[in-house]
Parts: sequence; C-alpha cells; structure tokens
Amino acid sequence: MVTADAVIHGDRDRLIGYSDAEHPVVLQLGGSDPAKLAEASRIAEDFGYDEVNINCGCPSDRVQSGRFGACLMQEPDIVAECVAAMREAVSIPVTVKCRVAVDEDPPRETLFGFVDTVAAAGCEIFTVHARKAWLSGLSPKENRDIPPLDYGLVADLKAERPDLTIILNGGIKTLKESAEHLKTFDGVMLGRAAYQTPYILAGVDRLIERGEGGDTFDMQARLDALDVYRPYMEEQLAAGWKLSAMTRHMMGLFAGQPGARGWRRTLSEKAVKPGAGLSVLDEALEHVTNAVVDA
Repeated sequence: MVTADAVIHGDRDRLIGYSDAEHPVVLQLGGSDPAKLAEASRIAEDFGYDEVNINCGCPSDRVQSGRFGACLMQEPDIVAECVAAMREAVSIPVTVKCRVAVDEDPPRETLFGFVDTVAAAGCEIFTVHARKAWLSGLSPKENRDIPPLDYGLVADLKAERPDLTIILNGGIKTLKESAEHLKTFDGVMLGRAAYQTPYILAGVDRLIERGEGGDTFDMQARLDALDVYRPYMEEQLAAGWKLSAMTRHMMGLFAGQPGARGWRRTLSEKAVKPGAGLSVLDEALEHVTNAVVDA
C-alpha cells in the first residue's frame, strides 16, 4: 500500500516502480480524499498498473491517524465518493479491500451496508479479509490472528450479491484450501502464505487450469526460479538498491526443507551489510544444495 499523497508528491520510481514481468499488477492506495485518490489513480494508470485498489482493511494506528484503512468501513459514503472520483479519472478497474466490520460494529449489517454503498458508486470487485478489525486493543499483527475468521459471512455476501466479484482473504495457507474456497468465491487472496512460503505460487496455474490444489516440493524448479530472478537482482544492485531489499522476500523459498535454516541465516545476517552482492546469495544457496547432496 502507498498513500495517495506519497504517489502524488514522492519519488514515484522508487515508490511504485515495478518490473514488466509482474503484470498483471495492482497498486493499493491509502487515503480518503476523492481528488487525491483520483490523481494518484491517474498516475498509476500512466505507470501501467492494471488496477487500483483502496485499502479499507489495515488496522494500524498510523493509517487511522491518516483517516484511511479499516476505519473507513465506518464511513462508507466517503469510500463511495472516492470510488466514483477514481472511476471518473481512469479506465482501469477500481476495487476495494476491506474487513467484515470494525470494533463492536455488527458484522453482517456493517459488511453488507458497506459493500452496497460502495457498489452503488461503481465498484464491482471486493476483497474481503474475513475478520473484524479492532482499532484499539490489538496490534496490527494481532489483528491478523486474534479476531475469529468468518468465512460463512463472506460466503453469504457472495450468495446474496452474485453480480459482484468477491475475493476471500484471511487465514488461507495452502493451495488445497484455496481450491475449496474457489468453489464458493470468485477468487482467493494469499497474503502471509505467499510471503512466508513463496514457492506455493508455483502451483497456482495448475490450480486454476486443472483444479488441483496439492502443494508439491520441486527443488529444481526453485533453483530455476532463482536463476530467472538473478538478472533482475543484478540490475537492481547496479541501480543502487541493497541486496536485502530483494532477499528479504526470499527467506521462505526453501521452507521446511534441508538447509533452509542456513539459507535464512546467511541472508538475514549478510545481505543487510553495506556492499553485499550476489556472492551472499551463492553462499546461502550452498546450505541448500549441500543438504540435498548429503541426503
């Protein structure tokens, strides 16, 4: 997520730059000012983004103070105004990500009322994190775990609003679970599972094309992925980015496999050092490849 103000006034290449290999790619915006969100959306479209999304789900203190994130679920009319302004400004889809409710607000009434109000402004796609957001008393991390999941409520939303595209988010850890949810929902969003075990994404095409949700381990495919990623890392290092900016997203690539601990330790300790280069990646990889040979 990037705030609308940052997109308008900040270093855009640094904040919202991306690789062409990432398409289709979505820019999630934070804000509550329709004019600013419209301008940020225009910038996103000019940058080649395929979609812009309004964050109405983040519960952190920082976003509350900026009047965006989950607190906006209590102001659906404002979100509707933002959606209308953004849709007027761009031709790409404008979507919303939200929770089911906030604090003591009743979940069903809150979720359905919010979605109906925002949908009336032209939003057709909603990603729903199937938990409440507690704006006080719980940290952002606790908000990802402690409020109970209510997949049934989100399923009811899909059943009663079949014309809308409803994407389920929250607590989904495997492709097998994803395959089950796709029987009910239009899509599934993986958050921490994709970050902590990124190789899970290698099976998504198989899931979509054949409905197979099994999670597999293929060492060679993971090594091949690193080979494909390596030229990109070289380009980014040459452009002045730190190695850790890229390797921190790779910590879980070999999760649960022999050598994974040495892989993570080497990257976490050495990739952050000034001047760290791809030799650190090679050193980390030795822990994995040596473990395979020893096995």
